[in-house]
Amino acid sequence: MKSDHTPPTSAAQYELLNSRTLVAGAFDTAIVPLGSCESHGAHLPFGMDALTAHALALRVGKLVSNSFVLPPTFFGMSQHYRHQALSVSLSTDTTLALFRDIFRSLFQGGIKNIFILNGHDGNIPCWELAARDIKVEYPEINIAGVDWWVPISVLCPPDLLEVWSGWGHGGEAETSMGLELFEEWVDIGQTTTEGAIPKVDNLIKQIWLFQELTQSGSTGAPASATREKGRIMAAAVVQYVADYINRQREHIGPSY
Repeated sequence: MKSDHTPPTSAAQYELLNSRTLVAGAFDTAIVPLGSCESHGAHLPFGMDALTAHALALRVGKLVSNSFVLPPTFFGMSQHYRHQALSVSLSTDTTLALFRDIFRSLFQGGIKNIFILNGHDGNIPCWELAARDIKVEYPEINIAGVDWWVPISVLCPPDLLEVWSGWGHGGEAETSMGLELFEEWVDIGQTTTEGAIPKVDNLIKQIWLFQELTQSGSTGAPASATREKGRIMAAAVVQYVADYINRQREHIGPSY
């Protein structure tokens, strides 16, 4: 049967494409959402990080022509959350190899622009090292990424988030984002009024296990979350990332 579907040119989901629509779409940019599966407390789903990264990536894709969005990686390096049930984790080496292979496959398939949208803290060193390795291997590639929560403090009003600057695993910011992106999977009635606020030094990177910070699956103040806060954060991150990709995709490869 002949299809009358118009080939997608933006916000395309890679897993829904086929050989014909891939060619017709003239894609040059891939948005890669990275996530994990571990406890975020009683109010958020195990796949919170992957669901968030994917939902944000799809919104970014609508603003970037000739782009497609990969399916999220639902597994990452989550061994530091293993004391809560149920953490399904890859090792650091496996995660690094997985990301490197994804990036390499995209480039070998003709994609010159890769943007990583990460939703999980344990993936940070892995995606950064993988991206650096691929850039060295293929100097002409344009590869960059962001951990979605990092730009929030710069892009959003300073008084938007009320407790601990919104930080926390399953805390105010993350729960607010969940309410905006997939409210049906957030059980806001299970949030606690008093979240665990760990004493940390903002200038020092301390390596911890989650059980050292809290006895629950979350930290921060999820009870302070609202969908409106999530809407503001999501809009700011999506627009900034889309603007970055559109600006940088014209500058591929070394300038020397």
